[in-house]
Amino acid sequence: MPLKPLLAAYLAVTALLVAVPSANAQAHDAIIVRQAPPPPRVEVMPPPRRGYQWVPGYWAWQGRHYVWHEGTWVRARSGYAYRHPEWSQRDGRWHYRPGQWERGDVDRDGVPNALDPDQSPIQH
Repeated sequence: MPLKPLLAAYLAVTALLVAVPSANAQAHDAIIVRQAPPPPRVEVMPPPRRGYQWVPGYWAWQGRHYVWHEGTWVRARSGYAYRHPEWSQRDGRWHYRPGQWERGDVDRDGVPNALDPDQSPIQH
């Protein structure tokens, strides 16, 4: 069999396999599943740590099931607010948005600048 038709067939099959999304989750960094996440676990937040922000635990999708990620302290970022990981239901499916730092909390009081009348830095 000539090499060109064999290579073309291989590339076509490979492209088809890559283009077909999984039954439970879709590619491109979006996690979309049919199964609702379990209720959040109750966590006892350790005492505050100067220069750190508490990020509560959350359920993450791992292959075919949910896995609990315990809460942890993360180093605070000046001028940013941490947006916690979140599951939301749309069209009968559950969509995951990972946690991330977002600009917009200059005084680090947890209130976004747009909603905060007092944006003076907190004195420690």
